[in-house]
Amino acid sequence: MRIRLGRIERYVLIQQLRALAVALAVISALVMLIDFVEVSRGLNSSGELSGARIFSLVLLKSPSVIIQLLPFVFLFGTLAAFVGLNRRSELIAMRAAGVSAWRFVLPAAACALVLGALTVTVLGPMAAAGDGLWQRERGRISGTSPGAETQQAVWLREGDATRQMIIRGERQDPASGRLLDASFFIYTTTPSGRRTFTERIDAATASLTAGRWRLTDATGAQTGQRAMRYATLDLPSNLADREAFQRFARPQSTPFWSLPNQIQRIEDAGFASTAYRLRLQQLLATPLMFAAMSILAAAFSLRLMRLGDLARMAVAAVVLGFAFFFVNQFSSAMGSAEVVPPFLAAWLPPVLTALAAFTLLFYTEDG
Repeated sequence: MRIRLGRIERYVLIQQLRALAVALAVISALVMLIDFVEVSRGLNSSGELSGARIFSLVLLKSPSVIIQLLPFVFLFGTLAAFVGLNRRSELIAMRAAGVSAWRFVLPAAACALVLGALTVTVLGPMAAAGDGLWQRERGRISGTSPGAETQQAVWLREGDATRQMIIRGERQDPASGRLLDASFFIYTTTPSGRRTFTERIDAATASLTAGRWRLTDATGAQTGQRAMRYATLDLPSNLADREAFQRFARPQSTPFWSLPNQIQRIEDAGFASTAYRLRLQQLLATPLMFAAMSILAAAFSLRLMRLGDLARMAVAAVVLGFAFFFVNQFSSAMGSAEVVPPFLAAWLPPVLTALAAFTLLFYTEDG
């Protein structure tokens, strides 16, 4: 179906963009106000942070939250735009002139698709980078930065299809990065896919360089055999030197373009990547959700034009927003718990919303 943007379509799009800007400004202001109070109480209990410093932290923290609320922006923004057109009798004039609702609803949905793609590919990575900076700044201010964790136990895991190693260091030397009082638990994978424990190695120090672990003053014992001592012992490793002791970033802190590589890294290390796969699918489904919310809001407005009930429409929009939030959060929880596949958990809410929007629009426009 070819969409031709005439004067009517351009006018409706301009009204929609204005309403979306207002809705975004209102929601952003509320989120930033809440975050400002939260940061002030949580990190500035001693009163050492200035107002400007707190505001800069809020600018790092809030964008990731605002992006999660963008479906509400498209719902309420598009709703406000079409209600404004309806109250000025402009929708009535368009319909009386024989203009089909599809001529201004579909361009609005296409605009939402484009803005959704822009959000995922450009704004989302910027917000994810800001969230990562916020996590590091919060840890540094509260005294839980990586440098303060060197006296805690360090756990690592690596391996491939035939061998897995679980590594524990009692502590880590902050100067050299070596693990002190390290233990290596080695498992092998049988042809049937079962992992069996085969060897344990304890070492005074363990250093990762050039694709190998260099152990000193080590004692190793395989299953059913006597322990053996080694002055030095080398074990092959597939961990990168720079990334070995870095924690995996949270899914929300991982940019869209980095998620595929992050998923591969996590799976290569032997960890579950369900949360990251779910995040990737949710980002891919974002444009569809924005478009579905826009169509649904427009459909409510068109139906309202015949019924003339602003109060009921407003209440229905609020209920719809909370219903979307509940369904999306419930589906995400099911996906994170691996009750349903990440693909289904991410795409089910926007698909259901789109089907509901098209059903209501077909019923309103075509009977």
